[in-house]
Amino acid sequence: MTADRARAGTVTALIPHYGDPEPTLALVRVLQESPGESLAAIVVSDDFSPEPFPDLPHSGGLPATVVRREANGGFGANVNTGLAEVHTELVLVLNSDVEITGADIDALVAAAPYQPAVASPQVVHHDGAPQYSGRHFPTVLHQTVEWLSPLARFREHRLLHELVGHDMRAVDATAPVSVDWVMGAVMLLPTAQVRQVGGLDESYFMNSEEVDLQLRLRTLGVPSLVIPSIRVAHVGGASSDPLRRRAWLVNSRYRYAQKWGHPRALKAALTVATGVNFAVNSVRQRLGTEVDARRVFRDEMSLVKGERR
Repeated sequence: MTADRARAGTVTALIPHYGDPEPTLALVRVLQESPGESLAAIVVSDDFSPEPFPDLPHSGGLPATVVRREANGGFGANVNTGLAEVHTELVLVLNSDVEITGADIDALVAAAPYQPAVASPQVVHHDGAPQYSGRHFPTVLHQTVEWLSPLARFREHRLLHELVGHDMRAVDATAPVSVDWVMGAVMLLPTAQVRQVGGLDESYFMNSEEVDLQLRLRTLGVPSLVIPSIRVAHVGGASSDPLRRRAWLVNSRYRYAQKWGHPRALKAALTVATGVNFAVNSVRQRLGTEVDARRVFRDEMSLVKGERR
């Protein structure tokens, strides 16, 4: 594919980057080697990584640009920085740990029944298990059920997935299905409409910013779709501390509740759920399970109180 032909595409791949450059470099190489017909350019936005992302060589073919933030601002801020370099009708936001080719991008663009829309493939683990790309807008009930660790043993039950906010219709469907929101690992966005609503809300550091964006896009009549015929593997969450990831998650949900929901009700519900977790863990500990009920309780309460960032 020539450079001119590549630039005629309708999609820019935007990869928000932080940390180890190797996964992002590998993804860039794959997209440059097999760009397909839709991909016009690649933008890597480096969120002030400890190891700066290397410059990409200008070797002809598919254009690739690196933009660099001067401070670490989180996922939303990083995407917005990269978005400023996008000049195509559509932008495909990609986590660096997804496995996707230009052919997958072509299929995603072709399968979306209309535009403007937000579209995601069926994102899966390497073993093919779904990561539940389609979700319901968050409620206090969803987040409380998810917080109740004793329910984890029932995680494979369909009802529990629905109770934590997974839209199971998107798992079973064979045709595109409209959902409340799609996860941000692979997210095809209409560029003009994203700019019209002001981009991603940078007050979220990590998590919930894609939900917030899709809720605002809905005011413009832009739906969110899962395209289950296209499957993309995603590693997800492997590179950061679990407790820190959990803190980002809780803090982002409080922020979302402050904007769109009931923050006091959420905090109260998570406090009660933490008490339930402690009671169950205390019994498990007395029965010989390797769990420190008090330590888990302290950790969870510090998250609920917003003491961890």
